[in-house]
Amino acid sequence: MTDSTMHVLGALALELAPGSDVARDTLAQAEAGALATLIAHDLAGFAPEAAGLELVMVGAHYDAVELLRPGWPLHHELNQLAARAPGASEARVIAFGAHDTRLPGTLTPSLDHAGGPLRLVPFVLGGEAAVVARVGDVLERDLMERGMAGAATALAAQEAFGLRVEHARYLTVHDLAALMAMQYEHAGLAPLWPILEAALLAPGHEEWLDALPEPLLHYFECEVRIALFTPQAWRARYAPQAGVECEKLERQFELFQARQRQFAAVLQAHGVAVNFVHCDAGETRDAL
Repeated sequence: MTDSTMHVLGALALELAPGSDVARDTLAQAEAGALATLIAHDLAGFAPEAAGLELVMVGAHYDAVELLRPGWPLHHELNQLAARAPGASEARVIAFGAHDTRLPGTLTPSLDHAGGPLRLVPFVLGGEAAVVARVGDVLERDLMERGMAGAATALAAQEAFGLRVEHARYLTVHDLAALMAMQYEHAGLAPLWPILEAALLAPGHEEWLDALPEPLLHYFECEVRIALFTPQAWRARYAPQAGVECEKLERQFELFQARQRQFAAVLQAHGVAVNFVHCDAGETRDAL
């Protein structure tokens, strides 16, 4: 994945063993630097020209929702911090570590998303545009299929963070998005993915979720608008042929509202702005 300034955005993905405890979520500078050197070596093995690019990483691990956010804020922060680092060699390796357990900028992992089975160490590759483009093409093509990290890298990450790592592999942010799409499909959230995908990959576009019995969502101008129906408006749209079984309808409406809250929570975890818009009977798309 390359952005407009020609950077490859990716991560070292650490799949943890079931029941694995996380001893640390950040590394000191020396440990972060050692891990970054191993990552740089691995990436050059997939795409030799990567050895001539600047690698920037942080000695910390995150949940997928912290990486998959509009504008790629974690990767953007890494790039911004690297721009202020001394030196100008394209082939340099820059690793940001913790000082007194504190990371620079906005790189501190969120406690709200700690404890998941997949933890991600983000990195950015940058340099001359043509080289970045070629390296990006190779990594996009190959990492999903054969992107396993080297044994030394996996062991170093496991020991440094105090994890029990079953698998360690490399992913671009596109690969990570595809993986998340599959996970959301298995979790019953497939209808929401096109909205989230638009926010991540096409923020200037417009996207609708307008498929009964799902909530009505509209992604537009970098926010998701969710139709908030009165009970009467909900019944007119979702249960027009229903009888007069009030308790059953009330339960269906409660489940619908829970689905709305679930969608809103997922979007907000990914850093997508959510706005609930009141809709009366007869109002649908026009209200959003």
